[in-house]
Amino acid sequence: MILGRNFFVTPSDSLAIVAAHANAIPFFRDQGGIKGVARSMPTSAAVDLVAKRYNLELFETPTGWKFFGSLMDSALLGGTKYGPFLCGEESFGTGSDHLREKDGLWAVLAWLQILALYNSDPVRNLVHVEDIVKNHWRTFGRNYYCRYDYEGVNAERAEAMMSSLVIHLPSLKETVHAGSRVTTADEFEYRDPVDGSITRKQGIRIIFEDGSRVVFRLSGTAGCGATVRLYLERYEGPTGGRLGLDTTRALGPLAAFALRVARVEDFLGRAEPDVVT
Repeated sequence: MILGRNFFVTPSDSLAIVAAHANAIPFFRDQGGIKGVARSMPTSAAVDLVAKRYNLELFETPTGWKFFGSLMDSALLGGTKYGPFLCGEESFGTGSDHLREKDGLWAVLAWLQILALYNSDPVRNLVHVEDIVKNHWRTFGRNYYCRYDYEGVNAERAEAMMSSLVIHLPSLKETVHAGSRVTTADEFEYRDPVDGSITRKQGIRIIFEDGSRVVFRLSGTAGCGATVRLYLERYEGPTGGRLGLDTTRALGPLAAFALRVARVEDFLGRAEPDVVT
């Protein structure tokens, strides 16, 4: 977890900012910069904007570090070399192909390198984490992001909710909700470019024309209770003057749409999520 002075950096923003400043890290700089980035599907598309600007190979994978590992080992298996390579998940994991650590220490070291870059002149005012993040937003725009967790719900009811939503996905395409048109409504599946394996049913995606997204994922159905995770993402461009909104307010219309279209309270019997991050 990256924290500034009274300022929290979302894992998705952290991944994007490290990617944008990869040359501050000696391993990447000495090899001419990173060549590829990967994020798990629920992670916000903030890093996608960096990849597009710098012409980096971009991968959207299912949740799980093994999918990143496959990409890192591609050259060893006779495939394309994607490294130097950077990857991360919305649950704070960040790493690369030269140090496969995902529990936070790698991200902290990367941020220390970025802070050192901005604060190389001892005469100038100290540049804080918050300054770096807001400068990134002014360059790439901001991906407002939030996750709702519904924990310990009835597994059968949770599966019924997901099945019902899948059935209704085709009817959502081209409709307008929360101020934008739905361009994609599908159940995410991933074809591994290294071994060709296909991983299906990795979550439901509703993607809007303005870059906003709604994602539903179901996990833990084999135990005494399931967990439903709802991910909300809204993109604001760098020049619209709306980079400093309260996250809850910014995502309000999108959250209302998501809860309504999936009939969350009807299926799960929960008026509120157990955890909001």
